[in-house]
Amino acid sequence: MTNADLSDVYRRYIACLNRQDWTMLEQFVGDDVHYNGRRIGLSGYREMLENDCSEIPDLHFNIQLLTSDPPYVASRLVFDCTPKGTFLGLDVNGTRVSFAENVFYEFRGDRIVQVWSVIDKAAIEAQLSLQR
Repeated sequence: MTNADLSDVYRRYIACLNRQDWTMLEQFVGDDVHYNGRRIGLSGYREMLENDCSEIPDLHFNIQLLTSDPPYVASRLVFDCTPKGTFLGLDVNGTRVSFAENVFYEFRGDRIVQVWSVIDKAAIEAQLSLQR
């Protein structure tokens, strides 16, 4: 798979997440996917995403940076959203926050088998401290 092909697969994956089309998730995520070093499988991955969207009704994944070097993709996703309650252990409670996630993926063919994610929690903490 070329860099362009893998980038296209990734963009379709993000579009799937933004549509919350969970039935299509299996086209992009392997049955045995690992998330931050832990095997959660496709069902656990889907459950995690469904929970995120339930806790953050206006969640939208925006690609700010994207690079691919098959079988890997690196992306910086940016979010501007309103979590309902506690998010990452922080009492957000409906406050609009903006933050980034730096995430790396390993693909096997056109399906994700590994995800390494780091969310900029400090950016959220800084915004919350300004509003108190």
